[in-house]
Amino acid sequence: MSKKPRPIQPPKGTDLPRYAGANTFCRLPELRDVAACDVAILGIPFDAGTSYRPGARFGPQAIRQASRHLRTNFHPAYDTEPYATLQVADAGDVGCNPFNIEQAIAQIESAATDLWQRANGMVSLGGDHTIAVPLLRAAYKQFGALALVHFDAHLDTWDTYFGAPYTHGTPFRRAAEEGLFRDDASIHVGIRGPLYSRHDLAQDAELGFKVIHCDELQQHGADPIAAKIRRRVGAHPLYLSIDIDVLDPSHAPGTGTPEIGGLSSRELLTILRGLQGLNIVAADIVEVAPAYDHAEITALAAATIAFEMVNLMACPRTAG
Repeated sequence: MSKKPRPIQPPKGTDLPRYAGANTFCRLPELRDVAACDVAILGIPFDAGTSYRPGARFGPQAIRQASRHLRTNFHPAYDTEPYATLQVADAGDVGCNPFNIEQAIAQIESAATDLWQRANGMVSLGGDHTIAVPLLRAAYKQFGALALVHFDAHLDTWDTYFGAPYTHGTPFRRAAEEGLFRDDASIHVGIRGPLYSRHDLAQDAELGFKVIHCDELQQHGADPIAAKIRRRVGAHPLYLSIDIDVLDPSHAPGTGTPEIGGLSSRELLTILRGLQGLNIVAADIVEVAPAYDHAEITALAAATIAFEMVNLMACPRTAG
């Protein structure tokens, strides 16, 4: 029986300065350079579904650039050496039509579907939140309906916006209509702020979501929130979708629809680390718009979150 080849790892910061080397996420090898892939990093430079400030099409490259800063050899919070344990590779960017939303969605779904034939897990770098629809469609083909944990300031379950069915505010309404996620194992985290209608929350609940508001985090702290998510998800295959605007604008100013009163970066990391052992198969981090960023605050937060996701995938599954 042949042994699994040792992963090709990024260079150590003590061998090659972190500001030098490949322009891939964490200076990882490109997908074309590895024989097999446990986790693929996929960039999706698309923001035609944005309703307020555009610019998330530049998010993937900003996140990759900020990821150079990370020390990636060992993560003490998880007791993991993710890039020595898993073969992680950068799959580059999806070529999305910037003028035709439905064609871009089809292109993203096709690229992600093809990538699932080469990778066992996926972390996608957005792009605006519209991309969650094709990514969930591709994951559904692999796993069936998934548990969905959605970190965001906003519900993203509205029906249309100016008559358009595909925007960054509608992805999880479309996903619910297509049965892409489990209505008994899905939850929003970090919701806050005013809504379009007093009926928005009731209509969201009809789609199968539970909601953890920011006020609940303020009252109870991060650990009980992580425990609540774990109970909701159970042992089901899990898709994590993180809109960077779940963070307060003081922690993530570079985004299209900032909403004050959000999570701190520490609170978000504490919740994510509380999900260790869940069956996370895919994830995305979206809505980084670097034109509104300051000193890479937002891009570094997103890069750190993406690296946390890789570490979560490297942890042994214990849920259920």
